Amino acid sequence: MLPGTVPRLAEPRLELLAGGLRVVIVNGPRQGGKSTLLQAYHREHGGEYLSLDDEETLRASLDDPIGFPRYQSRPTLIDEVQRGGDALVRGIKLVVDETNHRGQFILSGSSRFLTVPNLSESLAGRAGFIELWPLASAELHGGPADFCDQVFKDPTALLGRSSVWRREDYLRAITRGGFPEAVELVDPRLRKAWYDGYLATVTTRDITDFAQIHQVSALPTLMRLVAARSGGPFVLADVARGAGLSPATAKTYAIYLETVFQLGQVPAWSTNLTSKITKSPRMFVTDSGLAAHLLNVSEDALLPAGHPALGGLVETFVYTELLKLRTFSETPFEIHHYRDRDGREIDFILESSDGRVVGLEVKASSSPGSEASKHLRWLKDRLGDRMLAGAVLHLGTFAGSHGGGIYSMPVSSLWGHAGPWPGSGTSR
Repeated sequence: MLPGTVPRLAEPRLELLAGGLRVVIVNGPRQGGKSTLLQAYHREHGGEYLSLDDEETLRASLDDPIGFPRYQSRPTLIDEVQRGGDALVRGIKLVVDETNHRGQFILSGSSRFLTVPNLSESLAGRAGFIELWPLASAELHGGPADFCDQVFKDPTALLGRSSVWRREDYLRAITRGGFPEAVELVDPRLRKAWYDGYLATVTTRDITDFAQIHQVSALPTLMRLVAARSGGPFVLADVARGAGLSPATAKTYAIYLETVFQLGQVPAWSTNLTSKITKSPRMFVTDSGLAAHLLNVSEDALLPAGHPALGGLVETFVYTELLKLRTFSETPFEIHHYRDRDGREIDFILESSDGRVVGLEVKASSSPGSEASKHLRWLKDRLGDRMLAGAVLHLGTFAGSHGGGIYSMPVSSLWGHAGPWPGSGTSR
């Protein structure tokens, strides 16, 4: 498949929402594929495509935030709409309130700007949201994106065949991440240069568009500290100390990085199983390739067994895949983690809206032993039928049942074992 031709799994949802709602908002990190998605929709449906990354277009939107959206062809597709500010969003609201036509505006943004209460309320009842993350492995390799639906419905259906993925294939996937342009760059030197430029844009422009930052250079340091701690709890005081910031400033900067989709928080799972549960969240960089870049870790460096960064990077990779799969899943669910003061830890707890639970443990080993599932078994014993399954995700090829609703699965189960790399494509 040629670069730029990978179908995005968000396309059907965009068509659905645009056919039923007046406004569709596509949110996600910069360079994750939003522009390509909007341009593809524009080619199919016509209308007007505008990008506020273009300074002249941005100036026009700021000078006349009411007239700018009013006098465009429909559908009007506005990329990086957050740069137009509150006034532009309110101008769009005035326009869409004049007629009940569907699919009038398709907006994209690289920040959670449009989910803040005053703006989301101004578009309440008018807009639907799509989160567009960098390419999922299911998209890159042409596999199914229904792992989460299957694991809530019938986990045994995921045990049908072994994986063709080798350890080195996973390391390549982890260090490349999912940003379309980074995936295309085979030469690690070019990929490093791309990530350097990406971080500079995010930290010196995207965040400074909506916030005053006095220590811009601390933002990549903060992200690097999060990447290094992705396997453990997010302790604000430790991260602040490492970044040379006060705890209050570190917290604010972390929120800003979440706002532009660079960091993702996994909250502790609330349960009455024990009074000893710890409530600290876990924090991840939202792309494993970016995390590897921040840690200055290459695919080759990870090849020898025992690299200290490998476990956290594998967990980061699985977390980002779960984020992407959640946007395609027909089963709504939230992602949590479990940790208590008795030393029990479960990397990811998926909880559906009706309270059903799936536990996932992630291991960087190719053949984890029975010890790897002991905390999943503990949780299953206490939750009973409420816990549908527990699975140990690993870098090996074996998929099987250990009895009692506990399974062992290759990480590639998340995309139906498609791939690994021959014939894979990318999309900007």
